[in-house]
Amino acid sequence: MGLIELTLDAALQFIPTLTALALSIAGLAALNWVLRRRWKDDPDAQFRFQLIMLALTLAGVLAVVMTLPVTDTLRGQLLSLIGILLSAAIALSSTTFIGNIMAGIMLKLVRSARPGDFITVEHLTGRIAEMDLLHTQIQTEFRDLVTVPNLYMVTNPMQVLRASGTIISAEVSLGYDVAHSDAQQLLCRATERAELRDGFAHVRELGDFSVTYRAAGLLEDVTSLISARSRLREAVLDELHDAGIEIVSPNFMNTRSIADNERILPKPVLKGSQGEEEPEVQAEDIAFDVAKEAASTEEIRKSIESAEAELAEIPEDSRDSEDAKVARLETKIEKLKGRLAKAEEERAAAKLEE
Repeated sequence: MGLIELTLDAALQFIPTLTALALSIAGLAALNWVLRRRWKDDPDAQFRFQLIMLALTLAGVLAVVMTLPVTDTLRGQLLSLIGILLSAAIALSSTTFIGNIMAGIMLKLVRSARPGDFITVEHLTGRIAEMDLLHTQIQTEFRDLVTVPNLYMVTNPMQVLRASGTIISAEVSLGYDVAHSDAQQLLCRATERAELRDGFAHVRELGDFSVTYRAAGLLEDVTSLISARSRLREAVLDELHDAGIEIVSPNFMNTRSIADNERILPKPVLKGSQGEEEPEVQAEDIAFDVAKEAASTEEIRKSIESAEAELAEIPEDSRDSEDAKVARLETKIEKLKGRLAKAEEERAAAKLEE
């Protein structure tokens, strides 16, 4: 009987610990289920979800330690050990798992980039498809999805294209026999031909055999960045060739065995079988399909936030007098939420197909 009583006493001492462990596991599982259902249509909520689960898991571990049937001295030593481990992890965060978490929090708080934005990090250029707590997914112009650790994102210079527009440019080298005023005038016309705003041309370099010029202009629709760069280079070629200016090195002129008055110009060709322009395929529509969908959902989410803010600005006591406006805003919010849910379902279906 004495042994049984000792066994029961020992088991009873672990009841608080087992209860705390069971409650922690059950609470975390329930919260995980609730938050996933609530935030399934909000990619940005992944940050909040992961932070909440991380904090509550740590709290559960501390609760289990506090209920262990040990002496106060040993309990204090265990808590000190946990504190030392956390401190060591934070100290080594520049190259560890926690470092990526901290970098993810920093990116979220600074909000320098959002899904759908064009960015350049070191030699990687593309559009953001997804931003998570540990990594950022970038879709390149070759349609590849590149997963980049958040620590890499914050420790390297990151260039973000402004949604209001960006300046694109093209460089070309011409001989010294071409007057710079004529070259700059033609290059400015090329920027207009490429549908750029506020075009300009600069002399970039005076080389031994040629002069380097840069033609640049403001592109307002950054979603067509790749096509716009190609259009600018095409316009530069067309303007210079139409003006009878060769884009070749003077050394080439001295070594070719052709007549001095012969020009190296392409022969004019008709576009299409009937001389009509063939429909142009936008490279961005193929290359950035995932990032474009992310940008679309981000725009819908911004519209919802704007409409909700406008609705919140209407005082409660004056809503009866502005009933039509309130109804319009509520209807708009419901429609936008429906579009957002549909867009998220399409994104999820596309991921499953891949």
